[in-house]
Amino acid sequence: MTEHRAIEAAEQAAAAMATAGMPRMPARVLMALLAAPTGGYTAADLRERLGVSAAAVSGAVRYLQTLHFIRRRSLPGHRRERYEVVSDSWFGVMTANAPTYLRLAELIDAIRAAQDDPDAGAHAREMSDFLRFMARRMPELVKEWEVERAAGSR
Repeated sequence: MTEHRAIEAAEQAAAAMATAGMPRMPARVLMALLAAPTGGYTAADLRERLGVSAAAVSGAVRYLQTLHFIRRRSLPGHRRERYEVVSDSWFGVMTANAPTYLRLAELIDAIRAAQDDPDAGAHAREMSDFLRFMARRMPELVKEWEVERAAGSR
């Protein structure tokens, strides 16, 4: 894939992630790093590649580091630190949210229990049931992924 096609694909993927709820600039930085050469990019590389300010890059990398999607590292012989994607970050973040899903389900159940109208809680029950389902299934899905990854899928 030529560099131009890689940049275009990364921008399209970032737009899709933004549509799914990730802030636009962190999505752009993350996808740029996925398309980066081995060793990642410096902050200056990201600014140049994305055509944005230093502040935009700084905020985006801070956000992505907080989520543990990327890390900063020093390379021998280089003055500037580089950013790279953390390889196992996706499924770690997904499974780490299971307790949050369960807590949110409990809070939604409390909302439902506090309502006087028993029919008004149907949407709340559906949401809390779904969150419990996600909390239960995420670890199972990650285990399935690990097996598939170890088998060399793709």
